[in-house]
Amino acid sequence: MSGIIGKKLGMTNVFETTEASVKQIPCTLLLVGPCVVTQVKTKEKDGYDAVQLAYGEKKEKNTSKAMKGHFQRANTTPKRKLVEFRTFGAHTYKLGDVVKVEDIFSIGDKVSVVGKSKGKGFQGVVKRHGFSGVGGSTHGQHNRLRHPGSIGASSFPSRVFKGIRMAGRTGGERKTVKGLRVLRIYPQDNAILVSGSVPGANQSYITILK
Repeated sequence: MSGIIGKKLGMTNVFETTEASVKQIPCTLLLVGPCVVTQVKTKEKDGYDAVQLAYGEKKEKNTSKAMKGHFQRANTTPKRKLVEFRTFGAHTYKLGDVVKVEDIFSIGDKVSVVGKSKGKGFQGVVKRHGFSGVGGSTHGQHNRLRHPGSIGASSFPSRVFKGIRMAGRTGGERKTVKGLRVLRIYPQDNAILVSGSVPGANQSYITILK
């Protein structure tokens, strides 16, 4: 699966006009590439074909000696984000090649976007799982509007089953949104506009897969 690395800039909308109507489409603007090929893996040497891309500048003082040598072999500066793509066409790329958004995507392509969702911290069941709460502020109900309610039986099995939806840490997880459509490509700005929403906060790293 081929792809490219980038950052989420924010959401906006565009209008698509047809003979019958005008449709407003929510979309996300992504800053992607140019990415540098920092490693090429082959089936003969590594057991599988893959291409490693690097994106985002990183200070040299914050880079380990091992990674400095890794980037020097590709004749590039230290990068912050590294992602490996399989079935990318390993035999068509070599170390130091630059991959741009227009090299991979075209308008109308269906893509998947991988990102890290926003961290919400420790949350209750209403926010985390969409519970309605116990409800009712009369007849003995006190401060239980957002409580989870019963979580199991008493005498049998005398325990709480694994997997019961309860309060806990929410967000901050790797998420993939599939079936997004490429609406616009701006090669001069290294940007791409995709339909729908993308996981993560603004300025967070994302990976676009084709």
